[in-house]
Amino acid sequence: MIINNVKLVLADQIVEGSLEINDGVIRSFADTPSQLPQALNGEGGWLLPGLIELHTDNLDKFFTPRPNVDWPAHSAMSSHDALMVANGITTVLDAVAIGDVRDGGHRLENLQKMIDAVIHSQRAGVNRAEHRLHLRCELPNESTLSLFEQLMDKPGVSLVSLMDHSPGQRQFASREKYREYYQGKYHLNDQQMSEYEEQQIGLSARWATPNREAIAAHCRVRKISLASHDDATAEHVAESCALGSAIAEFPTTEDAARASHRQGLQVLMGAPNIVRGGSHSGNVAAHHLAALGVLDILSSDYYPASLLDAAFRIAADERNGYGLPQAVQMITSNPAKALDLHDRGSIAEGLRADLVLARPHGEHIYVQNVWRQGKQVF
Repeated sequence: MIINNVKLVLADQIVEGSLEINDGVIRSFADTPSQLPQALNGEGGWLLPGLIELHTDNLDKFFTPRPNVDWPAHSAMSSHDALMVANGITTVLDAVAIGDVRDGGHRLENLQKMIDAVIHSQRAGVNRAEHRLHLRCELPNESTLSLFEQLMDKPGVSLVSLMDHSPGQRQFASREKYREYYQGKYHLNDQQMSEYEEQQIGLSARWATPNREAIAAHCRVRKISLASHDDATAEHVAESCALGSAIAEFPTTEDAARASHRQGLQVLMGAPNIVRGGSHSGNVAAHHLAALGVLDILSSDYYPASLLDAAFRIAADERNGYGLPQAVQMITSNPAKALDLHDRGSIAEGLRADLVLARPHGEHIYVQNVWRQGKQVF
């Protein structure tokens, strides 16, 4: 197959030309149009590598579309998968929470169902995107380590993140922000909220450190990529580096982001943060880190359409030095490198033909076609 008349977004430049696919891989590309009549006419659109998503909670929404509504697993997985490819995402790490921040939370109830759905649908070959697993380990919980040890050797486990959402630290260094967020989320009165806060502080003091060290040790043995989560200080970053982290997910301060970038961790921020213009938790804005040159990876987090949108917004923002090739690397080659996936993430000869044809309409970018390993999936 030949895709003709496109703007190829390469690692360091944009080339107008054509690309040839054979047996699911990129055979060649050129800065000239193809003369073959059967070539697909891209009509001047952008041809990018397939997007790589490292941290999405989107699957959870389809399993529980409304409170107290459990949706059939095959249907939930199929709908989630369709939304991913419709937004240009060809490699997905579905994030599942181990050790929910509140006992009885629906994430914990859905854990095994979601993991089984990802594994079984991928094995059956019914997914349009390639789905893998990201185990999000909520450290201040007695059951977290045992649950992780039951899941760490499951097929497709590609990333583990270490989280502590306790009040007074990391994402919720502000106790006021913590109360505002969880009191609204769980509909607690003031007394219930105070009791919940004290419970979470006690659990963190007891379980966070031993769980952090044990899970990181398992990841090092298995060569599973490890991510820190919500680091706020240079001390947090030093701890993450000592544990063997490759990615710094959502650092909450400029100091933590700078320290992570300086020590070789790939700084990952939420694409919704870029689209909305700031953090919903009141932490450092992703566009500020882009202006500093310390932003490496974007994740759609809770909104899949934000990934491609955010990359183009960063490229158009004159406050930073990212051109479109560099901005696109944040959603393609940089996440691929962080996971040691050397067969995808760039338009280069011999790599997988995971591709996205996108077209501008006014100030917005729309996905027109998507291919995974040369097969059109959207």
